Parts: sequence; structure tokens; C-alpha cells
Amino acid sequence: DEYKVAVNAVLQKALQGHETDNFEFPFITKSGQRVEVLLNATTRRDTTGQTLGVVGVGQDITELKAGKAELQRVANDLTLLIDTANAPIFGIDANGMINEWNRKMAAITGFAKEEVMGNDLVVDFISDEFRSSVQEVLQKALQGVQTDNYQLP
Repeated sequence: DEYKVAVNAVLQKALQGHETDNFEFPFITKSGQRVEVLLNATTRRDTTGQTLGVVGVGQDITELKAGKAELQRVANDLTLLIDTANAPIFGIDANGMINEWNRKMAAITGFAKEEVMGNDLVVDFISDEFRSSVQEVLQKALQGVQTDNYQLP
């Protein structure tokens, strides 16, 4: 029912000349199936500018939303797997900034995830004598070059 009120409000606004782009709502088909719709509502006018009605253009986004939900579920599962792994796992972006730090990594280093996120791994957490070798290994990994196990100092 809340969607009926919201859709009605969108249509009323369009009748008053206020167009709405990309409004998502569920549409119930004759057979009772729920279809997710992306609606754009535009005021329809005659040659004098008088409002004649509303033109609604909808797009069925049911599969798109289901796909996004599945991707989110998989992402959540992977995040949980990484976070609860019994191995220290960290991630960096293309600039070397930390974007992942699991619980085991936090336990080993003493740095909580919140403390390290966004920091430069090599500059902030690797001792001077090992920075260049660690940087080299990370650069190779970022370029897709397979590296053997590497012991961080």
C-alpha cells in the first residue's frame, strides 16, 4: 500500500509539471506476480502548454534487482570468509592504500581494521629495510604477476 501512495504522488506531481526520473516500485501483475519497475513520469501537454495527462515509461528491472541482490549476497559471504579466515589477509588498492584487513591480521599486528583502513601499507607499516622488496612484490601482484609466498617482516 505504501507504494500505491508513492506512485500516486509521483503521478500527481507529473500532472503538476514536476517530472520524476528513475522511481522504483513493485508492480503486481494480473497473475499476482511481483515485477520490479523503474518508472519515469513526464507531463503530457498540448500545443498551448495545457496539461493533458502523464506519460509513464517503465522498465522491468526484476532480473537486474535479483542479480544485484545475489551479487550482494556473494560479496557478504566473501567478506565474512575473509574476515573470519584463520590466515592474516589484507588488501590494498592500486595506490597501495589498505582496503581490507581481517581479524587475524588485526590480532597479529595489534592494529584494528578501523586504524589501518586508507593508510599506505608499505609506508606506514613496513620497516625501512624491507620497504623496497615489499613494494616490489605488491607492484607485481597489482600487475597480475603471480608471486610465491612472501614473508612480511
